[in-house]
Amino acid sequence: MTKKTIFAGFGGQGVLMMGYVLAVSAMRDGKNVTYLPSYGAEVRGGTANCTVVVSDEEIFSPVASSPEYAVIMNKPSLARYESMIKEGGVIVLNSSLIETNPSRTDLTVLRVPANDMAKELGSDRTINMIMLGAFVQQTGITTLDSIMNGLGEIVKGKKPAVMELNRKGLDKGAEFVLRGASQ
Repeated sequence: MTKKTIFAGFGGQGVLMMGYVLAVSAMRDGKNVTYLPSYGAEVRGGTANCTVVVSDEEIFSPVASSPEYAVIMNKPSLARYESMIKEGGVIVLNSSLIETNPSRTDLTVLRVPANDMAKELGSDRTINMIMLGAFVQQTGITTLDSIMNGLGEIVKGKKPAVMELNRKGLDKGAEFVLRGASQ
């Protein structure tokens, strides 16, 4: 099994962190992984994206020219990456910032109001974890526990309250998918 994912949005939305957490988590699961970040010319507020390839087999290229999955955080990224997604693929989009639907009908679209859900948790810093939780629950590419283990490895030394908030974000995103209210 080889699965390619693109994460895209504005810098400062935690786009690269989502991809990195997935990559580290999948690697800890014993998978072969590539992580390829890309930054826009600007930093905060500019475009950012990364691709993550997870496979049981050796990966020959980190380039995900036709990914199965996309996690889209803003409208410009939807316009840019929608056509690249493989037929039958999945788009998880932040419906708090993207009001339009993808034009393609051959994709599964999961609309997650991540910004609104983050407000309920009391912190905009959980938006990316809400999206990642929804993505993991929808695709089964790894588990939430694996994501938390990977995140813990990445942010060693952070306050326990930060990890607890991240866990709440992941759980909230996953619960949203389990309720089936978004499709």
